[in-house]
Amino acid sequence: MNSLFDGSLLASLKHSLMQSWQRGTFGVELADLVLCLIVLAAAFLLRGPVARLILRQVEFATRHVQSDSAKAVIGALERPLRLSTIIVGLLLVTEFVIVNPRWKVFGENLTRSLAVIVVFWALYAILNPLLSAYSRRGDSSNLAMLDWTLKAGRIVAMALGLAAVLEVWGIHVGSMLAGFGLAGAAVALGAQDAFKNMIAGLFIIGERRFKQGDWIKVAGVVEGTVEMIGLRTTKVCQFDSAPVFVPNSQLSDGAVINYAQMTNYRISWMIGLTYDTTNAQMQQVRDALAQYLTGNPDYVQPPTAPLVVRIDSFGDSAINLMLYCFTSTTDWVTWLKIKEALAFKINTIVADAGSGLAFPSQSLYVESWPAGTEVFPGSAALAPAASAPGTPKA
Repeated sequence: MNSLFDGSLLASLKHSLMQSWQRGTFGVELADLVLCLIVLAAAFLLRGPVARLILRQVEFATRHVQSDSAKAVIGALERPLRLSTIIVGLLLVTEFVIVNPRWKVFGENLTRSLAVIVVFWALYAILNPLLSAYSRRGDSSNLAMLDWTLKAGRIVAMALGLAAVLEVWGIHVGSMLAGFGLAGAAVALGAQDAFKNMIAGLFIIGERRFKQGDWIKVAGVVEGTVEMIGLRTTKVCQFDSAPVFVPNSQLSDGAVINYAQMTNYRISWMIGLTYDTTNAQMQQVRDALAQYLTGNPDYVQPPTAPLVVRIDSFGDSAINLMLYCFTSTTDWVTWLKIKEALAFKINTIVADAGSGLAFPSQSLYVESWPAGTEVFPGSAALAPAASAPGTPKA
């Protein structure tokens, strides 16, 4: 019984295999199917060597271009070129092996789709080395613009590639976009703030208000170093290392102070001298300060920038001497060191002149004491210049 069952099972299996070999599977003869698999497998195994062979030929043809940018562009094409070998294998199978019209049309559409993918994949791959080469040859200061261009270019390449593939399969993108028009309008209304910030980001980059690494200040919003200019927000790192994500519209519509674009740091001080300072002492202090600043490499000299040391006004508690100058450095730490050295020098000059630095104070002058007021010894400083009749004497 078992032998009979085994014999019938083998006979049935043999019969099924013979029918499959003669009639084929899914309308394709089994011999043709095996041949297709062999061709595609060979194309898959040869995709790497063929791609490298093509790239070597391209490098040989462009051997006179000895630049890292050209090498980077050629190297970026290796992965798309790997797919070209599979396209050739699929084309051979479609044209010479497959006979069924339905499968032939499917193979032709698949071949054209893969060819479109190779083209736009290559475009996607070479965007980065091309923009990197432009940044090295041109103005590389605005890295945010290059980053945005790279992202936008890649999105456009993917969108066009997808649209081309859909068109190959008979799916018309134009009608689809028209169908999504109403939904797109609703999305646009709901995301108008996001679009506003994106447009503001373009204005920031186009006007070159600031770039990555700049120290900026927006009154009432943020002060710190720009780390990243994004599509919607800009990341600013405060001096306490706390990151702040500011909407681009606030940085585009408001006033932004960019300290990184300063040519020089300014020092503007009012130095108060005591009122007992004589004219000779004031002149000595003024001349000594002017002599210290003039010719000092730490300070910008006229006529490039003003350098002023003059007696300015008589204040409530001091004779004001104006000091107005610019330092040669734009580094904040170095500027602080220069200011500190200047403060030491001012203190020394004022002391050498026999004067002193004033501080806010008030003097009270009493013309007369009320009757019966007791004045204690040691309060002569409060005694009036001419006492009224009946005023007790100290």
